[in-house]
Amino acid sequence: MEHIIDHLNNAVLQIATPFTTGTGFYLKKWDLIVTNEHVVRQNKRVIVKGSGFKKEFVRVVFVDKKRDIALIEPPLNHKMSDLALSQKDDLKQGHNVLAVGHPFGLEFTATQGIVSNLLQKRNNVNYIQHDAALNPGNSGGPLVNEKGEVIGVNTFIMKKGHSLGFALPVNLLEENLKDYAKIREEHSIATRCYSCSNVIGETDEMENHCPHCGAKIELISKIKEYKPEGPSYIIESVLSKLNYNPGLSRTGPHAWEIEKGSALISINYNKKTSMITGDATLCLLPKNKINEIYSYLLQQNHEMNYLCFSVHNNSIVLSLLIHEANVNLDSAIEMMGYLFDRADHYDDILIEEFKALQKV
Repeated sequence: MEHIIDHLNNAVLQIATPFTTGTGFYLKKWDLIVTNEHVVRQNKRVIVKGSGFKKEFVRVVFVDKKRDIALIEPPLNHKMSDLALSQKDDLKQGHNVLAVGHPFGLEFTATQGIVSNLLQKRNNVNYIQHDAALNPGNSGGPLVNEKGEVIGVNTFIMKKGHSLGFALPVNLLEENLKDYAKIREEHSIATRCYSCSNVIGETDEMENHCPHCGAKIELISKIKEYKPEGPSYIIESVLSKLNYNPGLSRTGPHAWEIEKGSALISINYNKKTSMITGDATLCLLPKNKINEIYSYLLQQNHEMNYLCFSVHNNSIVLSLLIHEANVNLDSAIEMMGYLFDRADHYDDILIEEFKALQKV
């Protein structure tokens, strides 16, 4: 299956919200991105990032909560490859499959497995059971056959099961695509009722009740924009003050990512420990002059305020650690601004003077 991975890499993208991360994939025929409903839940817009384009906000335009499917508008001027949906109903147990996604917010990954069962029912839907390894972040990614055709949408895993993954069959995805296409020109946003399964084209005047059966539904248009609170509010306020877009910087719940020059900076808030951490991953250790680099890093640790160097595997990391109780907006701006400035500064010094290796 190696021959199809490069093509998949350009059609599969990362999705992030303030609450979670996931995967999506592009279908040119429909000009839509497919993912899971639980990936985009409680969001009108989500952040997407793919091969050939940087992070962008895009609209959620359709959700089917029962089948866990969501459709998203693609970013403008993208150059994503097209994925084809399998048109043959010949999938059988033992067939080879490939699960593609971005687990744990990492870059593109692909894992191979086989179809284990075609009759695993949940909420009256038969899912494809397979043993291609899935992890958090794979949700919404495609399950493809040996031809690179989409045969399902990876949806959930068994928490206590070993390599038990489940994908929504492609025929149910295509049903959603066709139903949304019927009303897309008149209603750009739509929701499938969980109770009666009718697709509801949303209007500004609608209430959160299905016009067909009266059941309560969650309309995309009625979702309130996310507003950070507590330490998350402070972090996003700091990013704004430092001229970064806090929304586009989000990589998941209580997590942000900033590019400063050649340095990549991850900001995280841990609710359990009440700690805010900033880790700037700089360059890589070279094979030579390692002792000189260590001596320099230790000297800088002695002289710097707030910050500390460490080495993780072969990456040089500049870190900031703040306890929630000891931070306010002014102090956070000072400390995080210092981290951002020093990260780019030290990355240049380590590469130019000590011949450290620049991260690709």
